[in-house]
Amino acid sequence: MTELAHSSAPVLPELRQAPKVLLHDHLDGGLRPATVLELARECGYDRLPADDADALARWFRDAADSGSLERYLETFEHTVAVMQTPDGLSRVARECAVDLAADGVVYAEVRFAPEQHLERGLSLDDVVDAVLAGMRAGESEVQASGRRIRVGVLLTAMRHAARSREIAELAVRFRDRGVVGFDIAGAEAGNPPSRHLDAFEYMRDANAHFTIHAGEAFGLPSIHEAVAFCGTDRLGHGVRITDDIQVGPDGTATLGRLANYVRDKRIPLELCPSSNVQTGAVDSLEQHPFDLLARLRFRVTVNTDNRLMSDTTMTREMDRLVQTFGYGWSDLERFTINAMKSAFLPFDQRLALIDDVVKPGYAVLIG
Repeated sequence: MTELAHSSAPVLPELRQAPKVLLHDHLDGGLRPATVLELARECGYDRLPADDADALARWFRDAADSGSLERYLETFEHTVAVMQTPDGLSRVARECAVDLAADGVVYAEVRFAPEQHLERGLSLDDVVDAVLAGMRAGESEVQASGRRIRVGVLLTAMRHAARSREIAELAVRFRDRGVVGFDIAGAEAGNPPSRHLDAFEYMRDANAHFTIHAGEAFGLPSIHEAVAFCGTDRLGHGVRITDDIQVGPDGTATLGRLANYVRDKRIPLELCPSSNVQTGAVDSLEQHPFDLLARLRFRVTVNTDNRLMSDTTMTREMDRLVQTFGYGWSDLERFTINAMKSAFLPFDQRLALIDDVVKPGYAVLIG
């Protein structure tokens, strides 16, 4: 099996400075606890399980540690409830951009489901307008502070609902205004990607990008449908691709046909290590197949999924991988370039960020 290149061990303060690229981050999973409290007071939402920021942060983390994807998803009831007004949506989006930039993220794709934010009379277009306005405000605030970040938005359809074609059309309608792609999310079991084939065919017909949550709580059938039937550009999580990989006593790996296809086609895996442990996709970080997949040269990327629920940041995710698998700067640079190569941006823009931001940033850290 191919060895990774381990250079000097990264330490936390330097990790924060490293340029990072984030492809899988949920807007409604990354709110500041204090913002949840303030927005709840403003909109009259009185069902929060705690009334101070520290206690609320602990509740989200502990509630998400159930080992069940379905239970994990229940925590979003509270964050979505306070994101039902233009001001609330814009504030959350602005703070998202600012918080990611403070963590060294230079490019991010942040996803959310517009259909979940209509309880107070907003239209789908109103919701997207508010989020995009917030993201642009956040980018401007970051630029004024001397940092840089670019944020693209992914519009997500809920896989248990029946609005995926409508959300796909929304994504295409806004693609020149900051929306870079489409996604489906939600409980995988009983809700296969093929139920939304019409939406994916629409995206392909419009020459538009999309990713699919697949291979997280459900196994190879979910990944197979996303790849073979739907033609996904990326796999959201995709961690269960290891069900098609056999590792012998001597460490030799044998890939099945689906695993070979995913690797051969360079289909990016949006891996979220801490979240995968929380939802029971893997038993522990030490048993996470990230390292196996990286050594087998799958296109692995590092992601946060839900920063509030997982009490994490990109810096923490990288640090946990360093502590668990012994990665060095050159490994982290490769994972970051993997992500930038896989972004839903035009090729020349991806290349510019790699050559002008990512590589120079890591060159300083590698020495």
